[in-house]
Amino acid sequence: MRNVGRIIETPACVAEGAAHLCIVEPRFAAALEQTGPLPLRRRKDGFEALLTAIVSQQVSVAAADAIWRRLKAARLTGPRKVMWACEEELRACGLSRQKVRYAKALAEARIDYAALRAAPEATVIETLTAVPGIGRWTAEIYAMFSLGRADVFAPGDLALQEAARILFELDARPGERHLRAMAEAWTPWRGVAARLLWAYFRVARDREGIR
Repeated sequence: MRNVGRIIETPACVAEGAAHLCIVEPRFAAALEQTGPLPLRRRKDGFEALLTAIVSQQVSVAAADAIWRRLKAARLTGPRKVMWACEEELRACGLSRQKVRYAKALAEARIDYAALRAAPEATVIETLTAVPGIGRWTAEIYAMFSLGRADVFAPGDLALQEAARILFELDARPGERHLRAMAEAWTPWRGVAARLLWAYFRVARDREGIR
């Protein structure tokens, strides 16, 4: 695991990262006072984690949950079942034609999920984004929460960009390249910085009425 850096396994790991960030960036200390302790947000890795991400694309949380329940009821959440299912079966669960194509591509990719646990971040991103329907944001979220990578960030996330704009009093929301450059100062705990910015965004949204 030498190639992957720290792995976030427990709330204590998150607290350690948050303490480090508060030292290197005083604005994070001020934000943490408003958010309180940060969530662990660890998830299982594997096919289902990525299939869930595909299901959730461009639909509400409620709609995604309903589709996932139908897929579970139809026992269509495993790679072989998805591979063998016809389009009509998957469409009946609520997947669009495009998402059926993405789900089948993921099933046919035969990703070695166990190997990804010990793979460098660049390999994880390259492997996942080679699958149609899996973009860099999804791959980074998978690395962060399903693999527990402590130093992975997702600068393309609009909530992170908006939180950074507010916290750092920027004139405009930073773009992906700008935010990625900013986040370099937060290594080796960029994954915790993301958790803190997400938590801060919720606080700022409620305070300022952001939609």
